[in-house]
Amino acid sequence: MATTYQLYIKLAQDVTLTVGKLGTFTLPTGRYVYTGSARKNIESRVRRHLRKEKRLRWHIDYLLSHPAARITRIGFADSAECVANKAIAGRIVIPRFGASDCRAGCVSHLKRL
Repeated sequence: MATTYQLYIKLAQDVTLTVGKLGTFTLPTGRYVYTGSARKNIESRVRRHLRKEKRLRWHIDYLLSHPAARITRIGFADSAECVANKAIAGRIVIPRFGASDCRAGCVSHLKRL
């Protein structure tokens, strides 16, 4: 059973966000992928990410609640979250985004494609 998901996100315009305690960042227009995991109820976690209105709990919530952000595809993997994240080539725009508790050396779990 999959425990890792990847959200492919399109930003229709440049987006400036204040992401919790990480700070304020500007993400350029383009395509991104966010890698996350859920030990149980992965479908519920993904459904939550699909909602525009929600309590801002995780870093990704700040991005997905912006009107310019749209999830274009969702992928699932049986591999560990950090393994799946490292398999995606991309540019880090926000260090520690979604990876503030990462012990595998991931700089960020959000990458610009």
